[in-house]
Amino acid sequence: MTMTKAEQAKIYETTDLALISVILLFSPDSLGVVNRENSRRVVFGFKKSDKLDKLVERFWNRKLKVEPRAFFDGIKIAKARIYSEN
Repeated sequence: MTMTKAEQAKIYETTDLALISVILLFSPDSLGVVNRENSRRVVFGFKKSDKLDKLVERFWNRKLKVEPRAFFDGIKIAKARIYSEN
């Protein structure tokens, strides 16, 4: 899938499964694209927003608290998206 520069600027991309799980948990509607062009890595794209930026910052600064079971469920959801046909 090819996106224009303007479209790319509106998307936050990551391959980090833990971060993907957290974003899906706290902001499930922000998932925009799942890019499977590289057979070795799946890139998840999320619609950028202030809420997403703050969430990602809190994640990387280790200031985010997540209920363990919910985190695990987020990983399962992400893996289901990775291995789904669409």
